[in-house]
Amino acid sequence: MDNEPIETILFVDDEESILDIAFEYFQQKGYRVITACNGAEAVRVLENEKVDCCFTDINMPEMDGLELAEYIRKHDNTIPVIIMTGYPSLDNTIRTLKNGVVDFLIKPVKLSQMELCVRRVLRERQLFIENILLTKEVEGKAKLERLSQELIAKVEELNALNSILSAFASVSSGSSVFKRLVELAVRMGRADEARFFVVNDLFDYPFEIAGAAATGDNAAQSGIKYNGRSRLLQKRLRNVINNVGIDIPILIPENDGSMDLPEDIRSFMGVPLAIRNKLFGVLTAFVKHSEKKFNEKDIYYLSFMAHNAAYAIENVALYENIYENLFSTLYAFVKTIEAKDPYTKEHSNRVTDIAIVIGKEMKCSSEEIDILNVAGRLHDIGKIGVRDSVLLKPGKLNKEEYKKIMEHPSIGADIVGQLGFWDREQEIIRHHHERYDGTGYPDGLHNSQIPFLARILSVADVFDAMASNRIYRKKVQEDIIHNMILENSGKQFDPEIVDVFSKLYKKGAFQKADDYPKDENPIQV
Repeated sequence: MDNEPIETILFVDDEESILDIAFEYFQQKGYRVITACNGAEAVRVLENEKVDCCFTDINMPEMDGLELAEYIRKHDNTIPVIIMTGYPSLDNTIRTLKNGVVDFLIKPVKLSQMELCVRRVLRERQLFIENILLTKEVEGKAKLERLSQELIAKVEELNALNSILSAFASVSSGSSVFKRLVELAVRMGRADEARFFVVNDLFDYPFEIAGAAATGDNAAQSGIKYNGRSRLLQKRLRNVINNVGIDIPILIPENDGSMDLPEDIRSFMGVPLAIRNKLFGVLTAFVKHSEKKFNEKDIYYLSFMAHNAAYAIENVALYENIYENLFSTLYAFVKTIEAKDPYTKEHSNRVTDIAIVIGKEMKCSSEEIDILNVAGRLHDIGKIGVRDSVLLKPGKLNKEEYKKIMEHPSIGADIVGQLGFWDREQEIIRHHHERYDGTGYPDGLHNSQIPFLARILSVADVFDAMASNRIYRKKVQEDIIHNMILENSGKQFDPEIVDVFSKLYKKGAFQKADDYPKDENPIQV
């Protein structure tokens, strides 16, 4: 044992702290360690030292890691090179393949992970060298074939990871991230279906916002819509999806009936998508028709997809049209609510338009108009947290059901508040059902305690709600609504806003017949 040669590892990085840590760790593990601060210094080391393995960063002065890898490939292709980088890109990854790099690690890298990588590549290097020397022997040929298959598999894996990285490199909105995520899960995971569910304490059950299914040659087609079966599917999967934790993916290779899975699902995967170390949702994949069984490699790819989707969402939110992208994602929730009930279709848009007309007449600033635009379109987002049996009940609500409906302003404000901005919009959403006399909800505010823009939105919301057919009643004639709003001035509504609304109504500012569903028999009284 004492006569076994000590293997030499070369670490190349322009960060001295990384070199110091790597030097101490691997020296204690029994390796001979040499360090260099850039590619040019590493070349000088290689000219004078025998090296068995090289770890290198990409971005360094004088000579970067990719140039160093190319130099090593040309001068001694038996030395395995492992690239380390904190900023992976498709271009760099492709260049590493061309330069003969055997592995690609993304910083921050754990020392234990680096050690496992060293053991593997040194073992493969030894096999490679032995096979070069023993190519004429049967045993040597078998080892060479195994090595070749391992290298091919590694290249295929890198290509797959490259595809995932590139898939999220060009997304420009939060909603497109989720669409691309489920499509990629179907195509690369060879799944029959993939669905993404938002998982949040505010919801009673996982809420689906994106889905894709395989069609011809396993191409992904997005836009799975709810129907009776898909809602049943969601209910039966609820417990399974809720068991997925921030660090706990779920793999069910074969549905043997032990889990709460529908019988037509043969194999299942679910992985978490975390944003800023908080669980945001769960990406799921299903096999229904083929004989395929998901394995550990499949769930590794699915987890890698979810991780990169989360990274893309954070980038979009932080650097690329933050308001527009997150707003479009949240507004998609509102559209989902409205799609359930044709009587309220486009309600949020109409309320927003009315509120903005009133706001402009009252000389609101451009900032306040923008706030009304966001808050108006999202004011009913909290209805996501209300059961359909209550939300779509055709008859009168009982006391408990009405309490549930009254929760939607608070739920909506909490949803928007979790984003960390839109504070004023959050206030308006929370208080758009307060009454001027203090008898509203959720906080019983009165008079000027109610945010001014929430008082505007309240008038607009009531006018549109009464002017539209609802599942529990027909629409009311607009002149009757106008009189009812006047009668409630100082009670439900701010008198100043009612005066402005009345003046605009008489001018015909809100009479847009095409905005409201036709009804031959509106309520007269």
